[in-house]
Amino acid sequence: MTIEAQQAESAEAMRVYYARRAATYEQVYLKPERQADLRAMEAWVAEAFAGRAVLELACGTGWWTPHGARAAASWLATDVNPETLAIARMKPLPPGAQVRFAQADAYTLAGPQLDLAGQRFDAAFAGFWWSHVPLPRLAPWLARLHALLPAGARVVFLDNRYVEGSSTPLARTDAEGNTWQRRLLPDGSVHEVLKNFPTRDEAFAQLGPRAVRPRWIEHVHYWILEYELG
Repeated sequence: MTIEAQQAESAEAMRVYYARRAATYEQVYLKPERQADLRAMEAWVAEAFAGRAVLELACGTGWWTPHGARAAASWLATDVNPETLAIARMKPLPPGAQVRFAQADAYTLAGPQLDLAGQRFDAAFAGFWWSHVPLPRLAPWLARLHALLPAGARVVFLDNRYVEGSSTPLARTDAEGNTWQRRLLPDGSVHEVLKNFPTRDEAFAQLGPRAVRPRWIEHVHYWILEYELG
């Protein structure tokens, strides 16, 4: 199997996993030990995009969309799965929030409901997406995202830190350095899921030459990476 075929197979497996998990996905946000971190990040994201036209990638069930869109000028939330988008569309939005949804693949930044021609964004956001991108694909993917955005655009990622006793244990590390978890869904199916946990320096090393003034904010269970584009 070629590398491209392996990547496509891995991406499809991830899509299927999150489609099957859609109805129960937000249980992860109910873990008691994570509540303080979540409230702090929800408040931070609400301020991070004030006045911005934001493209959200891999929005999933839309947990972060109402928070980020609170003061944004506009917000386009995208995800590859109609199952998760259906839940995201049901989320109550803050008064005056300008939010649209579209089905699109975060890997390719394209989809049947997404035509970026003529649209202008000056910010991008993805929650819990970075950790699912295979390491060899991360820098090229970031370059493709950056190409959609003008100088001065703000980019924000947030994702998990590995915390023993709270995170799902790691099952293996592959030849490229990616780490994998084995996850059980309520329907009894078991899925091997790519889940990387970068350090600050590892994340910064992937950003490319257009990223300026990167900042790493570390919580107990999560991290935030924000930067601007030159």
